[in-house]
Amino acid sequence: MVLLAPVLVFGGCTSVAEVAGTATQQDLLQIRSDMTMLQLQAQRAKTDADALTSQVDRRLRDQAAENERQISALSRRLEGLATTITGLSSRVDEMNGRLETLTRQVRGATSRPTPSAPTGASVAPQTSGPTSPGGPVAPLPSPAPAASAAPSVPGPMSSAPSATAPSVAVTPTPPSTTAPATSRPATGPLQPKDIYQAAYIDFSKGSYTLAVAGFREFLRRFPDHELADDAQYWIGESYFSLARGYGNNGQADKATQSLEQAVQEFKKVIANYPRGDKTPTALYKEALALIELKQTAVALSRLQYLIENFPQAAETPLARERLASLKDR
Repeated sequence: MVLLAPVLVFGGCTSVAEVAGTATQQDLLQIRSDMTMLQLQAQRAKTDADALTSQVDRRLRDQAAENERQISALSRRLEGLATTITGLSSRVDEMNGRLETLTRQVRGATSRPTPSAPTGASVAPQTSGPTSPGGPVAPLPSPAPAASAAPSVPGPMSSAPSATAPSVAVTPTPPSTTAPATSRPATGPLQPKDIYQAAYIDFSKGSYTLAVAGFREFLRRFPDHELADDAQYWIGESYFSLARGYGNNGQADKATQSLEQAVQEFKKVIANYPRGDKTPTALYKEALALIELKQTAVALSRLQYLIENFPQAAETPLARERLASLKDR
């Protein structure tokens, strides 16, 4: 009995250990199963997130493309409207020319009856006797006999002055020549400042394409006007503003094209109006456009030219600061 008890105790401990070992192995298997499930769930979530990200990116690209198409369509419409306005302006000029022609014709038709006034006054001699030729026939080549006939009027013909009064009233034909001069066309041609002001209003509203068309029309009609250099400058400023708008919308290609066009338009101000009041400003803005185009060396030369040739201009201090900042880079 004494020997049997330790054996039983040892056997019991062995079975408990086996049971404990089995339970620990089951726990490990459960943990591994849970970890595998969690990994699968995490992978599935990552796949879903990637799919959503791709969908969002695709929608953003589609939206950007749609916005670009809409902007392009609006730009084409604006250009079409600018072309239409130019055509309408040409038609208005044509209509004004036709109106002036018709006015001259009407004026000539109304002035034709006035030379017949002396012939109408020739009726007066039948009522006033031989003395009436002294008044209406004065412009004729024989004024002397008419003048000599006036003193030979007999005394009983004292009523002759009253008879000749109508003839004297008829003779003032000059008013008939001045009357047509007061008749003017109801609508005259467009004035230069009207076209310039309309284009500037478009610029101030941000309608830069319309502003370019308006200022170009002004220069086409009035290339020697005192505002011609201003009009050319505002064309360059319009393209410069368009470039900024394209840049803000992420349209780098269109921004570059507008900047290059702005440089060309500013150069026209300097070439065509070297001593105009907009020339210093055009030089400075040309340099700014060149800086944005990464043409720093050319921009430096333009700023230096502005400082040397226009020392009193308002843009000269700005040009000095910009020149110093570029040289410090």
